[in-house]
Amino acid sequence: MRNIVLAIQYDGTNYNGWQIQSAPKTVTIQGVLQNAVHKITGEFTRVTGAGRTDAGVHAVCQIASFKTSSGLETDIIQKALNANLPDDIRILKAEDKDMAFNPRFKAKSKIYSYLISNAKIDSPFLRRYSWNIRYELDIDEMISSVQYLIGSHDFSSFRGSGCGARDTVRTIFSVSIENYRSMEFMTFLLAGNFIKITVEADSFLRHMVRNIVGTVFEIGRKRWKAEDMKNILLAANRTLAGRTAPARGLFLERINY
Repeated sequence: MRNIVLAIQYDGTNYNGWQIQSAPKTVTIQGVLQNAVHKITGEFTRVTGAGRTDAGVHAVCQIASFKTSSGLETDIIQKALNANLPDDIRILKAEDKDMAFNPRFKAKSKIYSYLISNAKIDSPFLRRYSWNIRYELDIDEMISSVQYLIGSHDFSSFRGSGCGARDTVRTIFSVSIENYRSMEFMTFLLAGNFIKITVEADSFLRHMVRNIVGTVFEIGRKRWKAEDMKNILLAANRTLAGRTAPARGLFLERINY
């Protein structure tokens, strides 16, 4: 038996998240991958991902693994999977790992990034991958607010409904907010006003990043002050935080081991 580890990139627009759902005919990343593995190995096996991305969320590099008795070389597995996967899911790499390796539980940290297009006229090329906000945002106030999130805290205020986590304490290692006046897309330079919010943590609650982004948005809009972030965090009350930002702007950027 072998443990095959995959590096995967996907556009999550057409999928109901990573995890297989109980509802029939629900298309998920995990389900599509498991079907592809079955086609090339003849085995029904579970593909375990490092992060359970929500419906509509993308991945620059998701890590997953599956067990197989197949003798196929890893480069053949990569090519065969890509041949049996839709174009919006690609296997970047396949390799053998120790049987004890679990992409979820062995991860030291996960990095998610969220893209905001803060322009009156949104680029049609980024509408699937960013949240277009036409309000003028105070970047300095937004940057000040997220510093309160660094460290180990109870993140119940940013926990989405339906979250099954028993423990709501998470450790955020870093949060950054960067402002760009242009963005490169397929060698073209798209002018605009782009805000990238990046969060690195040991793990995340359901909708945690999107709820943080929604709260930062309210602060940037000057409806709340930067120090209000501290009070919202300490309250451990979801109703006090901001809206859930749209899924389309969120990317699982990297898993660190």
